[in-house]
Amino acid sequence: MNEKIRQATLEELIRGYQEDETGFVCLQCEERFMKGEVYPKGDRFLMAETAAREHVLADHPPIYEMLLEFDKKETGLTEKQKEVLRDFAAGLTDKQIAGKQGIAHSTVRHQRFVFKERAQQAKMYLAIYNLVDQATQGRKQDEFLEIHEGAKMVDDRYLITKKEEDKVKKNFLISEVPLCMKAIPKGEKRKLVLLRLIVKEFEAEKRYSEKEINQILWAVYEDFVTLRRYLIEYGFMDRTTDCREYWVRGGQI
Repeated sequence: MNEKIRQATLEELIRGYQEDETGFVCLQCEERFMKGEVYPKGDRFLMAETAAREHVLADHPPIYEMLLEFDKKETGLTEKQKEVLRDFAAGLTDKQIAGKQGIAHSTVRHQRFVFKERAQQAKMYLAIYNLVDQATQGRKQDEFLEIHEGAKMVDDRYLITKKEEDKVKKNFLISEVPLCMKAIPKGEKRKLVLLRLIVKEFEAEKRYSEKEINQILWAVYEDFVTLRRYLIEYGFMDRTTDCREYWVRGGQI
């Protein structure tokens, strides 16, 4: 799942764009609309947020279609339930949906009730969780490091605490400035800790040749080929199909 979507609030998910200090970013294509700028739209001129809102409505399918593409682990919905929700959104009657899906009319009515009940439960859960989270703020606890934007197959290996990060640095670094490693660890969490540091050796907006990449990584550790591969595999960097250019993926530094 795109990390911007994972970190978006409920309101941001519903409207389809996210606000930051400089502007508004579409959650589907990440097009940015800068605050203070004016955007032409036909015979009109739109401020940034209005332009972002109209972009989401005009240039993409409904935002729920994008969200329904995520798997059950993210949405809690089966494929059959997703189909029924799409039919609801299309304005089909319960009778039409029953015929289309090959299920009983009463089953469709029951599913409508189940969806409404789950929505109510989700609302209560969000309220409870946010209140408990507020109550624990300021107390000493293990804080997890932010998951980088290009992260792939996000699971428990990405749940890294500051304490774990410090331990990996102590065990696997010769020095942090300049960055120099003793070895490449085998554990997934340990690799991720070091890759987070390594990617900071590169400039965010620059395009690098493979030779330049290798030179920078060789200064970090002699097996620069493995480091280069890990940076791509774990989503910290990207490259052209011919491997002639490399760059840092957005939000990494």
